[in-house]
Amino acid sequence: MPGKVWLVGAGPGDIGLLTVKGKSVIEKADVIVYDHLVGMEILSSLDDKKKLINVGKLSGHHPIPQEQINRILVEEAEQGQRVVRLKGGDPFLFGRGGEELAELQRCGIPFEVVPGVTSSLAVPAYNGIPVTHRDYASSVHIITGHKKREGEESVDYEALVRSKGTLVFLMGVTALPDIRRKLLEAGMDPKVPAAILQEGTTAGQRKVTATVGELEEKAREAEIRPPAIIVVGDVCRLAETLSWRERLPLYGRRIVLTRPRKLMAALAERLRAEGAEVLEVPTIQTVELDDDQRLVCSFQKIEKYDWIVFTSQIGVRIFFEQMQLRKIDIRRLSGVRFAVIGEGTCGALCERGIYADVMPDVYDGESLGKVLAGQGIRGSRILIPRAEKGNEQLVPILEQAGAAVEDIPIYRTSFYTSQTVSVKKEIQKRKPDLVVFTSSSTVEGFVDAAKGLDYSEIKAACIGVQTARTASKYGMSCYTAAKATLEDLIGLICKILNGKDTENL
Repeated sequence: MPGKVWLVGAGPGDIGLLTVKGKSVIEKADVIVYDHLVGMEILSSLDDKKKLINVGKLSGHHPIPQEQINRILVEEAEQGQRVVRLKGGDPFLFGRGGEELAELQRCGIPFEVVPGVTSSLAVPAYNGIPVTHRDYASSVHIITGHKKREGEESVDYEALVRSKGTLVFLMGVTALPDIRRKLLEAGMDPKVPAAILQEGTTAGQRKVTATVGELEEKAREAEIRPPAIIVVGDVCRLAETLSWRERLPLYGRRIVLTRPRKLMAALAERLRAEGAEVLEVPTIQTVELDDDQRLVCSFQKIEKYDWIVFTSQIGVRIFFEQMQLRKIDIRRLSGVRFAVIGEGTCGALCERGIYADVMPDVYDGESLGKVLAGQGIRGSRILIPRAEKGNEQLVPILEQAGAAVEDIPIYRTSFYTSQTVSVKKEIQKRKPDLVVFTSSSTVEGFVDAAKGLDYSEIKAACIGVQTARTASKYGMSCYTAAKATLEDLIGLICKILNGKDTENL
């Protein structure tokens, strides 16, 4: 049986403008065929375990011919795959989506269309320009700034001018001189308001407002570059009055997150709500270790432990998933006490309906060991399910206090490099305002993924002192959260990016 193709519009760039259905289809896909107009926030969030095919460019930076893209879609579907064709904006608005579906129809491949938010509406909205307004314009006209390679001009500029509606030109930066000239030749008043909007809905968003007569010169002075759209009409008078995105605390800021993807969502969501563009570029991954008889044995005698100690959210998740997999009744933990390294781990435990008995004020292994040793643990049996390479000070402290410790590795941390986003290339193209590190391993993974980068140009927000020391080792400019919590880390990020004084290590 053939597979199926979903033609999905990714929107203009902001990941928040990806539709709910689009996100759902992407998550269920086996293959994602994407192009260079898909926003970096969305590309950085794609699951690398899927088959990802970039049809935006080949080596040598030559666009892949449309016929080859069509063939890729058909061939992948014929292998029974669920294929998402991911396109920037809306796939039916100058996106050649109809051509791709025609080929699928000809080959008998089933398909669906998931419309996307088009930049022709969203980008003006993000710049405070409503494309229609009762006092200014009752119609909107969307025109491509690109011409077909063959044939004559197909746009009736005189009809557009007579409409008195808002005109939105997509892909029109290089064609701006022609567009301006033809509008004026068609009788448009050169004093009609206009705007050119670059990289709308992203951290690179820029706006130039002028009149039709002055727009070309003003755009040239501002060095406006693609991708950008041109808006012409009286609604542009509202651009300053109704601007809203510029007022967000982290507007125009680009932040790179490096922690494992499963732990990234909450932090990314909070920063985006403040107006930042967030690239999710995990630099480490956690791999659950193969079936370990030591863990199985610990489950068999689970009620005999006095304490279970968790040093990470991942450890909590894997431990309880393994309990469920092996049908270990959670009621067998009723007599066990729990210690956690910090608030994140405590929260992960709370999600299982269990509240920690001990948590240190300083969130590191040494502090956890000392506070637990103060609980009178001589003769106690303690289980520590954690990373293969855990804090080396924790176990000796507990053993010196007279406890019998079973330190069982249940996962391994390794470096990770994204298939869709080269962190090195992205930083070289446009230096981020901040890179956020939540452990020393995320720093080491970042350095591994961005070999040869000038790390002294990186401004690093670090969750703890040890993480900051590791980042400082590579010459990064480091700032450390007061406590190793999500709230304190977000507070630190906002202080740094808003220019407020904070300790620089």
